[in-house]
Amino acid sequence: MKYFAAYLRMKNLEKNNTYRQQHVDFLVEKENEGKIFARGRFTDGEGGLVIYMAGSREEALKLAESDPYVVSGARSLELNEWDMKVARK
Repeated sequence: MKYFAAYLRMKNLEKNNTYRQQHVDFLVEKENEGKIFARGRFTDGEGGLVIYMAGSREEALKLAESDPYVVSGARSLELNEWDMKVARK
């Protein structure tokens, strides 16, 4: 399994507010399917980040592009494979 960082930059605040619940419902559904490692908003209001778990970039892109925020144009999408490193104590 690979990790993919989906950077969701704010494009349209009005659409963001309109599609917020659909976006959250989508994320919860994907979490329940085991397809999300982590997610969260940026505290400066500029958007958020979702870390998807997928077998390929194509699979991750398909997931990320089906987010209601992306579909509606509320946010732009930038997707990169993430080579996760865990800090050791």
